[in-house]
Amino acid sequence: MTEPTTFLTDLTARQLLDGYARDDFSPVDAVRAALARIEAVEPLVNAFVRVDAEEALASAAASAERWRRGEPRGRLDGVPVSVKDVLLQAGGPTLRGSKTVRRDGPWDEDAPAVARMREEGVVFLGKTTTPEFGWKGVTDSPLSGVTRNPHDPSRTAGGSSGGSAAAVALGAGALSLGTDGGGSIRIPASFCGVFGLKPTYGRVPVYPASPFGTLSHTGPMTRDAADAALLLDVISGDDWRDWSHLGPARPVGATLQEGVKGLRIAYSASLGGQVAVHPEVASAVRAAVERLAGLGAYVEEADPDIADPVDAFHTLWFSGAARLVQRLGREQRESLDPGLREVAEQGARYSALEYLAAVDVRTALGRRMGRFHSSYDVLVTPTLPLTAFDAGVEAPNGSRRWTAWTPFTYPFNLTQQPAASVPVGTDGDGLPVGLQLVAARHRDDLVLRAAHALYECGAAGAPAP
Repeated sequence: MTEPTTFLTDLTARQLLDGYARDDFSPVDAVRAALARIEAVEPLVNAFVRVDAEEALASAAASAERWRRGEPRGRLDGVPVSVKDVLLQAGGPTLRGSKTVRRDGPWDEDAPAVARMREEGVVFLGKTTTPEFGWKGVTDSPLSGVTRNPHDPSRTAGGSSGGSAAAVALGAGALSLGTDGGGSIRIPASFCGVFGLKPTYGRVPVYPASPFGTLSHTGPMTRDAADAALLLDVISGDDWRDWSHLGPARPVGATLQEGVKGLRIAYSASLGGQVAVHPEVASAVRAAVERLAGLGAYVEEADPDIADPVDAFHTLWFSGAARLVQRLGREQRESLDPGLREVAEQGARYSALEYLAAVDVRTALGRRMGRFHSSYDVLVTPTLPLTAFDAGVEAPNGSRRWTAWTPFTYPFNLTQQPAASVPVGTDGDGLPVGLQLVAARHRDDLVLRAAHALYECGAAGAPAP
């Protein structure tokens, strides 16, 4: 396959839709370009576990005909997208990075967010890679191997939505759906230089429920904040299968242009000295914060009251892993990622009282963050204290678990707040640096407004891989 109209892989979803409306190019052109990009880069990066080229081209042709008639199906008609392979998508298996999942179906049901995208006319390119059951902050699995960073294939793409982040960074689809239980959207977004949003828990309905419970959120991974707002408004639609869904929400797309003037922004460089941040990361984040101040935000250095909740997070996360593998026989357990098997064994040793004590820690942290946001609209931190490290390892520098290097991300899964990673520069090796924006529960609009302001003023974005 030769690569046609290569510029199409650099466009946002909104730019593609504008081009379709003007008849500058068609969904078929965009999908062919995305498929050619996948074919070119997949051997180096390994972002996809399955590509549905024939089905995608057929869907693109149907979309092109709708645009020709002036009758697009919905807000995303003809936009090429990918879906993390822990989310159900009718028509093919969802293997979740595991050899323990049977391929024979029936695979006849979409996850809620996938269903909402299908209703709006997207073109599904395929399913992206994940660590086994999305259990860790990098993307490698016994099923699909190692997913690599598009800026340097010797480095990790992060995880657990690493395939989605790499796909978006490379132009292999303008939009992707990821999941985030401890940073799994924001971590790879930071490492790969794309935008990733973990919405308020319950804003996007989920089915089936995650084995990691209410820590896990579904959200958009995109080339910029405006595309994320567009996608969030689509996937927030109601779905009866999720009893915890929050119901109708105010659309966020219309609020992006309100900017940050007058917003109260707290900047915490290291969570009160708890986190050692690489100097190049710290410098890039501080420069972006200064841009927010220049746009009229009231910026103050302030640290939220977060006494590291890692033990409580481990209790909840590892217990979910134990529940996840409980149904597996001995032979199946032997085929698991050794790290997943280890944390599942640890999780099985927790008592009900220990689990409930972790819930108490979570509740108290949520209350403290609620108080914090009575004074500040948005909290800014680095997304991660470092840039992408070597591919194929769970943690750098001899650390045991992925939570050792993600201290800025997992606390906000405990609190269920909206949080996003915005690319704000690179380090000396050309690897992207991410800035994290956090707001109070239900204030996804504030996160997206601040992120959009950074893109609009040129402080956000990453060089092409």
